[in-house]
Order: sequence, then structure tokens, then C-alpha cells
Amino acid sequence: MRRLLTWAFLSVIVGCSSSNASGPAARDPERMSESEYDIARDLWLRRNQPREALAHALKAVDLDDNNAEAAHLVALLYLDFCSRGPTECRLSEAEKQARLALRNKPDFREAKNTLAVVLIHEKKYPEAIAVLKPLTEDILYQTPENAWGNLGWAYLEQGSFDLAIDALKHSVAAQPLFCVGSFRLGLALEHKQELTSALDAFTRALETDAPGCNSLQEAFAARGRVRMKLGDSDAARTDLDRCVALSGKTKLGKECSSMLQNFK
Repeated sequence: MRRLLTWAFLSVIVGCSSSNASGPAARDPERMSESEYDIARDLWLRRNQPREALAHALKAVDLDDNNAEAAHLVALLYLDFCSRGPTECRLSEAEKQARLALRNKPDFREAKNTLAVVLIHEKKYPEAIAVLKPLTEDILYQTPENAWGNLGWAYLEQGSFDLAIDALKHSVAAQPLFCVGSFRLGLALEHKQELTSALDAFTRALETDAPGCNSLQEAFAARGRVRMKLGDSDAARTDLDRCVALSGKTKLGKECSSMLQNFK
């Protein structure tokens, strides 16, 4: 599931500030907070050290709780830990920090999207939808596919499949390279028993020319499942084999392996 989350929140990181404070300025809490924020960004995005990054990001917030960017980064890092496994997931802390970022910077569009992602994970779908709907209408939001995609995701999880399909179609129209949007569109169509259309959506997700799309394990599993329902056993087996090959140790990989037993 981590790859799904990656598109949802890594793309919203904005350009880092340049602090490099020295002398008396280095003892200014605001400047020190900016410096800690820059260190945290570098540790996470360039060095892939999320634990160390979280420590510096939390310090940035502690030094200056008006640092909206730092609070938002903490929220993103907590979401990253959630994607790594349930034992390290701190959704309540992620929500707290996303709301802090918005308290300090009410027009912080990326933080609104992040808050909505947290709320979806917390199964607070109406709250997430209330945050996302205005964001989809905000012409200044630079990645509308995220807002539409997450709105569709919230509707999907809520069971409002027609609304999910409409939102997800907007998402992939806004950004055709958004393969996660195509994948979730396929899920919504599958729930509606529109299997041929679902198959097309899953295929578009896997054939999208963007990094990671052709190895989206969730889409291989879903396409294999739909192909089984449509009676295309050979193609289904190919998809499920690919799902297991990507990782047989994940919950999804084990499900694909179990489905493969039907062919024996």
C-alpha cells in the first residue's frame, strides 16, 4: 500500500527554505526551526531516514509551533510510518499536526489534502469529503488530481460508488499519469459489476508511463481477480503470478498466491 500513499503525499512537498543561520541568528527560535525543518526534509527525501527526519521535524515544531511547513512535514512523516506497518502508525498524531499546519496557515492547500488523507485512513469519510470538495474547486491548487483522487477514494471507502467513479474520472482527466486514480476507478467500477470497464481501468493503471505504475501490485491483483470473473483464466494467472513475483510476503501477495491455487 505504500506506493499508493507515495503519490498521495510526497508530491505535495514544496521547495525547501534556505536558513544557514549563524551567529546570534542561530539562537533565534524561528530560524532554528527553519534549519531543523530543512534537515528533516533532507533526511527523509534524499537520505531515506524517516526516523531521524521525524526527530528533527518535531524539534522544528517544538522550537516554533507557528512553523506550518514543519507541522505539515511531521504529518507526512507519520503517514509514511503508517504505510510501513500498523505497529508504527500514529494517525491521531498525523491529524493533530496537519490541523496545526492549517491553524497557522489556513490557505495551506497541501496540508488540506494531507489532512483528508489522514481522515480517510481514520475512516472519517464525511469529514474527509468536507475538506476535499472545496479543494477540488480551488483553481489555485496545483495538483487537482490529488484532491479529486482522494475525494474519489473517500467515496469509494464510504460505499458511494457512483460519486467515486465521477471524482476519479475527474482525477485521471486532470492528470493522465496518475495511475493510482485509474486503479481506484477500476475498484469502483468492479463494485458496480462493470467488469469490462474495470478491466480497462486496471490496465490503464499498469500501462501508465510513470515511475512505479507498471509494478503496482494492487492493480495486478485486481486485474487478475476481474479476469477470473470474466473467465479469462490464462490472463488471470499471468497477473496473479506477477503479483506474487512482486512480493509474496505481503498480505496482498499471499492473497494472490491463494487465488492461484484455484488453477491447480
